[in-house]
Amino acid sequence: MLSLNNLQNVIYNPIIPYVGTIPEQLEPGTLIVIRGHVPGDSDRFQVDLQCGNSVKPRADVIFHFNPRFKRVNCIVCNTLKNEKWGREEITYDMPFQKEKSFEIVIMVLKDKFQVAVNGKHILLYAHRISIEKIDTLGIYGKVNIHSVGFSFSSDLRSSQASTLELTEISRENVQNAGMSQYTLPFVARLNSSMGPGRTVVIKGEVNTNAKGFNVDLLSGKSKDIALHLNPRLKSKAFVRNSFLQESWGEEERNITCFPFSPGMYFEVRLCFLKMG
Repeated sequence: MLSLNNLQNVIYNPIIPYVGTIPEQLEPGTLIVIRGHVPGDSDRFQVDLQCGNSVKPRADVIFHFNPRFKRVNCIVCNTLKNEKWGREEITYDMPFQKEKSFEIVIMVLKDKFQVAVNGKHILLYAHRISIEKIDTLGIYGKVNIHSVGFSFSSDLRSSQASTLELTEISRENVQNAGMSQYTLPFVARLNSSMGPGRTVVIKGEVNTNAKGFNVDLLSGKSKDIALHLNPRLKSKAFVRNSFLQESWGEEERNITCFPFSPGMYFEVRLCFLKMG
């Protein structure tokens, strides 16, 4: 769960229906965090990212996120343009329960929205209208909201820089280091060896047709792999292991929920702790 200290412009206990202006332009990297509780008599509620707050004619809704509890539990996503709804995208993996609290995190990406509920990835929704037009957040229906907060992309970058000691890839060791995307397979030497208090952050996007991928931390010029991370999408297994002295160790697979899905953006943080 994200700390409220890392969020901006937090609104507490808004009255529903809530319609409010988003304080800054949404850009890739922006997070919208909504915490609340589903009452026992709820049949549906919705979170809308809108273009203004006009009622007649109704404002365009660029992203309509609509959990429904009547008949079949599902989440319906859609876009309203010129007072006409587009094609519904329905998710039946329902993370909301009546009489239970929730945390919704909407992440704005370059070409889509990514939604997680209670720390679990739920869905992706491709942009149908430019996100530059979004300026209003609307929350409607039978739901109790405790807080709404934002983490804009600039806030996210400054927070990461101030709270983490990051080990970056040396620009001298990487051709075209200024590029935001690297060609795979990618191999580069870290600026310094890893140790307690150091952190490696890997950011990426899972290919839509990916079967799996791996991140390896190698030991010097030897063939040893100190840490092997291997998410396997088909079997939903997150394999961890080490390859030392030309031999693989015992795999570790235990995990509460598999965090990767095709097409999703991810951040993997490897934090090195002092043992004992």
